[in-house]
Amino acid sequence: MGIDRRSFFQLLGVAGTTLALGKQALAKPSNDIGVEFVGMLIDTTRCVGCQTCEAACSESNHLAEQTGSPEPGKIRPLDETKFTVVNAYNTSKGEIYVKKQCMHCSQAACAAACLTKAMHKTEEGPVVWDGKKCMGCRYCMVSCPFEIPKFEYHSANPKIQKCTMCFERLVEGKIPACAENCPAEAIQFGTRRELLHEARKRIVENPDVYVDHIYGEHEAGGTGVLYLSSVPFNGLGFNTSLQKSSYPELSKGFLYGVPSVFVLWPALLLGLYEATKDNHVKTTENE
Repeated sequence: MGIDRRSFFQLLGVAGTTLALGKQALAKPSNDIGVEFVGMLIDTTRCVGCQTCEAACSESNHLAEQTGSPEPGKIRPLDETKFTVVNAYNTSKGEIYVKKQCMHCSQAACAAACLTKAMHKTEEGPVVWDGKKCMGCRYCMVSCPFEIPKFEYHSANPKIQKCTMCFERLVEGKIPACAENCPAEAIQFGTRRELLHEARKRIVENPDVYVDHIYGEHEAGGTGVLYLSSVPFNGLGFNTSLQKSSYPELSKGFLYGVPSVFVLWPALLLGLYEATKDNHVKTTENE
């Protein structure tokens, strides 16, 4: 199960490359966030709380069938078996339903916090997780301002679970299952630029219907999932105190000032683990 001197220095080289790439990623301008990222616009004035989106999500992602229904005063949280949930809120304009899932931030804090880039922002826009790269630190969970990533604590082979905006479907030319199956057309899929244009158009054309606020346009530096509402968002369970700049901006200066050993060490440990694991497998096969 040992690792030779040559392999050790190879791992150091890989770790150094990881650090360099990480710094390059953080060095990107905070406002240079590719407006052609795809996303979803969720119009809470159209949602009827039917939970068809939940059922479609579960089927598409091979999750257990969802239980429970939206009830005002009772928050149904996301967990490792639920990538999206619908909650109900009593408001001055009656009962309003809100679909919750990963926000797919334009500059995702979870991706910036991931030392091995297991959690990463794809070129298309969705933020996804690669289990082959994950070292299990769970920094993605701690860093997310929306508290989205969930860990499978009760699994022998745990994963980080969350909405991927049906990335595999997107690669196949399809749209997210929730958007495709929503009977009320409360979920619209498109590029972020198109969705912002549509959201502004609805607000301008229906000022008595919508509040003048597109949630996700600026929150946390901008998100791939955008919301419209007929009432202020703080009455619908949204965090309206989030900063407008992206969260990775907060850690940029800190990471540049941290000695490299502290950033390299986790990546090095992951490399050592993989090397010794492979060696152990070969030894077992020879026996």
